[in-house]
Amino acid sequence: MRYADAVAGIPWETIEAVRRRLQEKPALHFIKGEFLPSESGETFPSLDPASNEVLGHAARGGEREVDRAARAAHEAFATWSRTKAKERKRYLLKVAELIEKHADELAVMECLDAGQVLRIVRAQVARAAENFAFYAEYAEHAMEDRTYPVDRDWLYYALRVPVGPVGIITPWNAPLMLSTWRIAPALAFGDTVVLKPAEWSPFTASKLAEIFQEADLPPGVFNLVQGFGEEAGAALVAHPLVPLITLTGETETGKVVMQNAARHLKRLSLELGGKSPALVFADADLERALDAVVFQIYSFNGERCTASSRLLVEEGIFEEFVAKVAERARAIRVGHPLDPETEVGPLIHPEHLERVLGYVRVGLEEGARLLVGGRRATRSFRGEDLSQGNYLEPTLFVGENHMRIAQEEIFGPVLLAIPFKDKEDALRKANDTKYGLAAYVFTKDLERAHRLALELEAGMVYLNSHNVRHLPTPFGGVKASGDRREGGFYALEFYTDLKSVALPLRPPHIPRFGK
Repeated sequence: MRYADAVAGIPWETIEAVRRRLQEKPALHFIKGEFLPSESGETFPSLDPASNEVLGHAARGGEREVDRAARAAHEAFATWSRTKAKERKRYLLKVAELIEKHADELAVMECLDAGQVLRIVRAQVARAAENFAFYAEYAEHAMEDRTYPVDRDWLYYALRVPVGPVGIITPWNAPLMLSTWRIAPALAFGDTVVLKPAEWSPFTASKLAEIFQEADLPPGVFNLVQGFGEEAGAALVAHPLVPLITLTGETETGKVVMQNAARHLKRLSLELGGKSPALVFADADLERALDAVVFQIYSFNGERCTASSRLLVEEGIFEEFVAKVAERARAIRVGHPLDPETEVGPLIHPEHLERVLGYVRVGLEEGARLLVGGRRATRSFRGEDLSQGNYLEPTLFVGENHMRIAQEEIFGPVLLAIPFKDKEDALRKANDTKYGLAAYVFTKDLERAHRLALELEAGMVYLNSHNVRHLPTPFGGVKASGDRREGGFYALEFYTDLKSVALPLRPPHIPRFGK
């Protein structure tokens, strides 16, 4: 499938070179500065979501590989945690520079591996570089230090110190960006890393390891173990030398990780599922709301935790607004992710496609009204055959908030529209979910917007906008969507320990026991 000699500015030779690399070069573990196969020699295949053909293979790691990686990270921590902040900053800026240098290769690799469309992936690669550049500055300036003098007798001071190796478990929907989002602050603040990427999208993690190697990062500071969650992931959560675990994934996975980590009293940062509402009032800028709602659910192939998968619309404009959403959904360009005109590509894996189709069936059984989609897409907007891939037509239902398709995370291009009567009804329905990651409010009444922002049970609320990430601000959810905040200074709470030091300025009175 070839669209031009260059695709969105990427030479076709680069695309072919990436395909050859994935076929010929398995994604290996990266431990203590070396690329290594599994001790067992086992590998596993990773499928191309666009065709379900084998894209390449990755090493299948487990307890032994995780143990080697954790010991390497533990050993390197002794030196890295004492490395001057200015030096850590230099390494992070070099990594950011190298990500930009290899941006085309990374974008094509993730596009093929995760099925995300090229226009989205290129932005994600840029954000991966930005993650390192942003936290490079924090390496020098973010470590909190405060003094607390007590009269002329005592000087207390508080400072932040690195904790140790961080186990980072990442999902398959945006593997490069979401891994660098955690790796960058960990390294900036003096921690070391063991990364376990999702088995359905393993390849950009190995390319990232090559970038760390090219940046001359000291051996053991960054380590990578490929493998399955129940093998490598579980071993990482259980390893006694890894005190911090950060996970982006499903809520049920988060529960398992929390249970297993509790045995070792590990600190967790869990960014989990979502069922985020978009509230559209009659007085809103409806064109802006329409653009945001359609983009927020159908971009990323619908595979995003902050997707506004519940559309709550005021009754007076419900039919008209939903009809416009339906019109836009029908016109979305479904096609191969490398096609620069594609807006929705394939879902990550046949199992996930079947899961999403299962929710379509559930919606119909519950009595939801299917307006658009709900079927596998077999032809692209160009007329190409898509029948071998994991393509789903952008889907729109009309239903009620009690339905399973309103209460459970589908993680695909499936939107449910629900009417509401007034602000109180909208708020009640928006909060009637176990999740609480994001919420979106569209209204020109700014007093109402700010009141809703306070009352919505969500970690993040966007007013008259889609989700625009700003790195210094806190990211995270409430309820079943997570329990921590990352981003900017807020990441310090997870990646560092706050230590208090007390110094008497004159000899203190000490009770003399046993004299």
